[in-house]
Amino acid sequence: MQTAVGAFGGPEHTQADALLPLMVKNGGGSDHSAISSSGCPPFLALELCREHIGVHPCDKRQSVSTYKTIFPAIDFSNIETDDDILWKSDVREPSSDLVARGIRFLEWLSRRKEREIVVVSHSGFLSHLLSVFGQNCSPVVQKELKSSFHNCEMRSIVLTNQSELGPMISDDYAGGIPPGPDIPSDAYDDGL
Repeated sequence: MQTAVGAFGGPEHTQADALLPLMVKNGGGSDHSAISSSGCPPFLALELCREHIGVHPCDKRQSVSTYKTIFPAIDFSNIETDDDILWKSDVREPSSDLVARGIRFLEWLSRRKEREIVVVSHSGFLSHLLSVFGQNCSPVVQKELKSSFHNCEMRSIVLTNQSELGPMISDDYAGGIPPGPDIPSDAYDDGL
């Protein structure tokens, strides 16, 4: 949440701000000033896109009530329990379960009305999830999808429902540049 707020939050929060801050001053043990939620899109917390669960104490979340004091403007309504009942000290979530959780997350994401969404998560979750995509793509695209994430790395991914696309020109398009002229998207709005 600190990464999301730091990357996509507003300016420094002041007492004059009418809205709650995304993060309070020194939130989560940081030495950062409070961050404003003014002019920012909604921030939602979800269990579905959290890191690989179990064994490692760093993968256990704090209570929602604690997070609400640190991140007052983040919406935690999608988290069912205050305490982390999913994390077990002696059981690591199987990778297949993590991937299944990731697929449920993508299904949830696809039902959102927004068309441009930023997902901030952990590399283990994202790497496991993306490893199941691109089997019909070239080895180059597969390698890119399955490559490890660096700390604070950002990637753009376009999710599509292939059943709505009709016949595909190429089975190898997964974020690359499609064939044809590079026409700005706003030109299409003007009737081109």
